[in-house]
Amino acid sequence: MESRLKVLGHPVHPMLVMFPVALLVTAVIFDVVDTVGGPDFLGEVAYWNITVGLVVGLLAASAGSVDLLALPTGTRAKRVGLTHAAANLAVILLFAAVWVVRLNADSRAAGGALIAIEVVAVAILGISAWLGGELVDRLGVGVYPQADLNAPSSLRPPTANQRIGDVR
Repeated sequence: MESRLKVLGHPVHPMLVMFPVALLVTAVIFDVVDTVGGPDFLGEVAYWNITVGLVVGLLAASAGSVDLLALPTGTRAKRVGLTHAAANLAVILLFAAVWVVRLNADSRAAGGALIAIEVVAVAILGISAWLGGELVDRLGVGVYPQADLNAPSSLRPPTANQRIGDVR
């Protein structure tokens, strides 16, 4: 199934997901290092990583929702997609809770309980990322229907005279 939301022929959802994943995982690493005696500024940086990760995560979720809604009911892809979306929603909610607690705190540093929540959220994120890979790599969600090793450029769709797979 081809993605419904694209820019220059490429699906938007996979373009966006790398940012919240990287930002949220890095936030947890910075919080752990800060807690075990690293530089004080790491807690502040982790807080801002969470802030930006949440914003871009919501954008990625919006883009993913467009493709999720297009999946046919009763298919394995729909079940996996719904599980993937639910897991990502849980991650967003957990990190949002951590963010709210840190928002008006005297210090942006996270303590043990907040780090525990972050670690659980990142574990769920890992499962969700695997599910996203399952959707694309195994079930072909978001993939160009005529994808092959000689598919034409997304910037130059094939003309009526060209067959998919011909390179000219």
